[in-house]
Amino acid sequence: MENFRNIIFDLGGIFIDIDYFKTENAFIELGVTNFSELYNQHHANPLFEQLETGKLDENGFYQAFREATQLELSDKQIKEAWNAMLGTFAPEKLEWLKEISNRYKIYLFSNTNAIHYDCFQQIFRDNTGYKNFDDFFIKAHYSHKIGVRKPYPEAFTKLLEIEGLEADETLFIDDTPKNIDGARQAGLHTILLQSPKTVLDLDL
Repeated sequence: MENFRNIIFDLGGIFIDIDYFKTENAFIELGVTNFSELYNQHHANPLFEQLETGKLDENGFYQAFREATQLELSDKQIKEAWNAMLGTFAPEKLEWLKEISNRYKIYLFSNTNAIHYDCFQQIFRDNTGYKNFDDFFIKAHYSHKIGVRKPYPEAFTKLLEIEGLEADETLFIDDTPKNIDGARQAGLHTILLQSPKTVLDLDL
């Protein structure tokens, strides 16, 4: 890996455990029987794309979700079901991240939204005692803050431009095949890292 100077990491499934079925099941209990058609690891309908690119704020999302589902759900019900997918951070992965940062310039690029961001940062503080997950990276980029999301190649191109990185010097690590394909189209080197393998299994 001596040709790589930079590594861009995904968040969900890489550093925080994600269980999409927990959110799907939580919404099913609320009467949203088709949630998997609206959002899953591999697909997001326009409502969720707008949320994850910052075009919809939290309150706008709750209202749009009620309109899309024709259900009179409270903001709290939607928020708790939406956050149900978020798991925990493994301390050993954070120690690994500290070590790898001594050898590479490391960044984060996550498809997320303001609701999840606030929730996983609180989970991070509760799990680890650290203050902010973003501090582990030179820069943590989130789709709802920069206005673009994976898997679109232009999202990766924008990130490279923001940070002044060369694609052929940059490795991207993610657990979703579509995101890996988008990164490759943008010229990045890639590793598809899926369970049961973790970052602890990487030879970097």
